[in-house]
Amino acid sequence: MTATGQGSAIEERELLQDAFKSFDAAAATLQESYRALTARLERLDLELAERNESLRRNLRENEEMREHLSAILESLSTGVIVADRAGIITRCNHAAERLAGASRDAMTGEALQRFLSRVGLDVDHYPVEARSGAVLTITRTGLFNQAGESIGSLVLLHDITGIRRLEEQVQRRDRLAAMGEMVGRIAHEIRNPLGSIELFASMLRRGLDGARELQAYADHISAAVQAMDRLLTNLLLYVRPHPPRAQWHSAERLVRDALALAAHATERPGIVTRTYFDSQVPRLWCDALQVKQALLNLILNAIQAMPDGGMLTVAVHRDRERLASVSGVRITISDTGGGIAPEHRSRIFDPFFTTKEEGTGLGLAIVHAIVEAHRGRIDVESAIGRGTTFILILPTRPADDGKMGLGEAGRPDAEGHPQPGPPERACERGDPRL
Repeated sequence: MTATGQGSAIEERELLQDAFKSFDAAAATLQESYRALTARLERLDLELAERNESLRRNLRENEEMREHLSAILESLSTGVIVADRAGIITRCNHAAERLAGASRDAMTGEALQRFLSRVGLDVDHYPVEARSGAVLTITRTGLFNQAGESIGSLVLLHDITGIRRLEEQVQRRDRLAAMGEMVGRIAHEIRNPLGSIELFASMLRRGLDGARELQAYADHISAAVQAMDRLLTNLLLYVRPHPPRAQWHSAERLVRDALALAAHATERPGIVTRTYFDSQVPRLWCDALQVKQALLNLILNAIQAMPDGGMLTVAVHRDRERLASVSGVRITISDTGGGIAPEHRSRIFDPFFTTKEEGTGLGLAIVHAIVEAHRGRIDVESAIGRGTTFILILPTRPADDGKMGLGEAGRPDAEGHPQPGPPERACERGDPRL
């Protein structure tokens, strides 16, 4: 091989070595870039996994919050109706269904104003009585997003039935107190001349011995005076009822005694009597005479409400609506008569208010006074053509202030059992007519 050929081979070897070195350097660079890219991809995967977990957590929290808010909305006693910008109902809660008397499916998708008009809630006077029977106040307000933009409207239905009932009870109590004071004074003023009339009538009867026709006139005078005296007695019983002489009594026994006293009315043809007694009802701390008088008045009032016959239902239950700290007994007396007109319902406990030609208007007023004296409550539910139910709720324990009991007889012993007391007095019949 010539020197020229050898030189050329050396150069080629050097070039090849340089090429290998360049390739090795490029491969090393590529490998380093690959490692860096792999590390970055791993970091990106990790960040992506963390963000995905964060999104899943946020979605889970949002779902829990949505369910929580939905549960709160459904648990509200206030009815909530939501409408969009176009005034179309998009959702509502269970209370809105109950108070408006319409199902959720019937409400959703209907124009808000048309729906309110359809169910009679578009009135401009408040409160309003809904078709469901609840007394409502209606509040309309706008619905806005976080940017302050209007996205719809809200209608809130507030059930104030209980508040109205309490207001009526307070008004009734104030009205009865004022009327009672006036009636008491009048009763005393009338009773004095009645005594004189009775005295002179008896003297006239003795002086007319043998003149039977004239004696009959004197007898009529005495009978009228006695009727007036009974009326005044009922008035004074209403105005100033005797403080209850309370002892422990069986609620069932009290009801059965009242029914026995009303047997002359309940055994009338066409009257069916039905009773129910809860075996778990506790004993009552009450004045048996007064409670039986109240029950008798209500039973006779129910019978008089069914002149053509019907069903009288008397039931005794444990009261489950009172506060846990005060247990009670619920006594209901129901009839299937014509019911009480709505315009009369708030006045039925007023003295002298009556819808009956022969009524005195004192029966229910006396019942109310007796129940109030026992720290109880009386409510009435009535529907025209379907009948009336009076609900007496009486506490089952002595009053803390001691005003409902005298003496130790009948008070519970150390083990909580009532001590024996004097025998019950026979229930006197007042004038139960309404």
